[in-house]
Amino acid sequence: MAISFVRIDDRMIHGQTVTRWSKEFPCTGLIAVNDAAANNQVLSQAYKSASEKKTFVWTKQHFKDVQEKVINSKDQYFLITKNPIDMKEILVDMKFIPDQVKTVIVGPCNDRPGAVKLGNNQSITQEEADALEAISQSGYAIKFSLIPDISIGTWDDFKSKFGY
Repeated sequence: MAISFVRIDDRMIHGQTVTRWSKEFPCTGLIAVNDAAANNQVLSQAYKSASEKKTFVWTKQHFKDVQEKVINSKDQYFLITKNPIDMKEILVDMKFIPDQVKTVIVGPCNDRPGAVKLGNNQSITQEEADALEAISQSGYAIKFSLIPDISIGTWDDFKSKFGY
């Protein structure tokens, strides 16, 4: 199993969060997919040093190029994107299917203009909601959870706020 956990988190990699989630879902490393971070050496290095785990920060195109290696890896990785739109591109558009992972966990999504507040530090825009709906329609459960023991609900609990 190459991917043990799939998460959307606008901070992408946060050491305490990784430590807490890795108790629930074992992993040997992290794969963060974000074009801006991957193309910024300072930002990329900051993410790589945020956790003691082996960490990769890749563009979406690089992930697409190496996704077969990821699937066939003997290591277990967390797959993390900064936003639902990037995750939709990976799971739906690229048709990347993480072995045995059927739930996408949505962590922090900051309050922003045009975003609908769902819970503490969990707000999404209509465009992000459209991406979450596409992910859901592809067969994934979506759970809003900052940490494992605290969840504000699932996509089904909130999608009506976005016309679904």
